[in-house]
Amino acid sequence: MTTINTYLTFEGNCENAFNFYRSVFGGEFAHVGRFSDMPDDPNYPVADEYKNQIMHISLPISKECVLMGSDTAGQGGPITVGNNFSISISTDSKGKADTFFEKLSSDGKVTMPMADTFWGDYFGMCTDRFGINWMIGFAEAAPQA
Repeated sequence: MTTINTYLTFEGNCENAFNFYRSVFGGEFAHVGRFSDMPDDPNYPVADEYKNQIMHISLPISKECVLMGSDTAGQGGPITVGNNFSISISTDSKGKADTFFEKLSSDGKVTMPMADTFWGDYFGMCTDRFGINWMIGFAEAAPQA
C-alpha cells in the first residue's frame, strides 16, 4: 500500500507549531526526534545551536493521515510560502520507491538521493519540474510516521 501525507518545514518553531496542531486535532505524537538524536555525519553537519530543534515529528490525524514536520536546522535557505512543505510518499517496496523517485525527479532536482538511512528507511528527496517537493520512502517494517 502507498500512503501520501503532508510534511511541513519550519525555521526553528516546528515544536510550537505541532503543539498547536495537537491542540487542534488531538491525539499524541507518534514520534519526536531532535537533531541531537542524529549520529554525526560530515555530509549533514548540524551546529550546536540547532541540536534541540525538531529533526522529525509526526502527529496521526486519522488512521490514514499523518501530519509530519521538521525544522531546517539552518540548512536549505530561508523558508517561504511554497517551499515550506513536501508531499511524503511511503511505499510498500524499494522498487516502487525507486520508480516514483526516478519519475518525479526527471527534469527536476534531486536534493537527497534514494539510500538507506540511519533511521532504517530507504529514503530520498527531490523537487519535481513544477517546483513541488517530494519525500519518498520505504520501511522494511510496518510504515511509521
